[in-house]
Amino acid sequence: MNRARIKTISSFEKVNVARHKDRPTGKFYIDNIIEDFIEFHGDRNFGDDRAIVGGIGMFNKIPVTVIAITKGSNTKENIERNFGMPRPEGYRKALRLMKQAEKFKRPVICFIDTPGAFCGVDAEERGQGAAIATNLFEMSKLKTQIISVITGEGGSGGALALAVGDSIGMLEHSVYSILSPEGFASILWKDGTRVKEASEVMKITAQDLINFKVIDFIVKEPNGGAHKNPLKMVTALKKSLSLELEKLKNKPLDDLLEERYKKYRNYGSDF
Repeated sequence: MNRARIKTISSFEKVNVARHKDRPTGKFYIDNIIEDFIEFHGDRNFGDDRAIVGGIGMFNKIPVTVIAITKGSNTKENIERNFGMPRPEGYRKALRLMKQAEKFKRPVICFIDTPGAFCGVDAEERGQGAAIATNLFEMSKLKTQIISVITGEGGSGGALALAVGDSIGMLEHSVYSILSPEGFASILWKDGTRVKEASEVMKITAQDLINFKVIDFIVKEPNGGAHKNPLKMVTALKKSLSLELEKLKNKPLDDLLEERYKKYRNYGSDF
């Protein structure tokens, strides 16, 4: 009997898979997992940020709030969505929806795919750092269940601003890191050509991070990556979300908040 060879995928190869131009977007997952989705717009302060899509819908017949940092599926849409790099109004919109979810006791599901928060002058002028910090603080004590999934890139504070949750997952070939491997190589070694080495040293893959207890679950991707069979990826992701929500939905609120607090206070204790 012939045995198929199992190829080991390097960390740098996973970075490239996570960034693949055909990788399913956050909006794709919303459209194919959440029923009767109604999108909400704006932060009630400045405007609407199309890099973050959010609203309400039904998941397994349960009303949920769903928020996604999303890239585009083509060049035009990528430009409209700023290549998945949110501005402050995007994070404030997300927080507005999360506080609404808390009020109506809806679980929050977040899909995250971003190289990082937008670092343009306009974003800084409107309080990018403060918007991200406020999300971290408010999510840490939000009185409802939160599930966050890194579906592609999880870049720095721009990703963490939607990832302070009770259950954190990653797709099998996604990455989650403090900065890009290119940035790491340039800053730490002053040599941008060492990006492959940086990808290994940084320990940014789902397999690395579940060992460090930074994340809680991994969703297996189709052979070759999520872009090879998006609908199969949807099925696997929906199953994982169902399992995680089932674990959380009957947990007493005080226990939920205490465990969430301990989870983030203990980050790094096993490194």
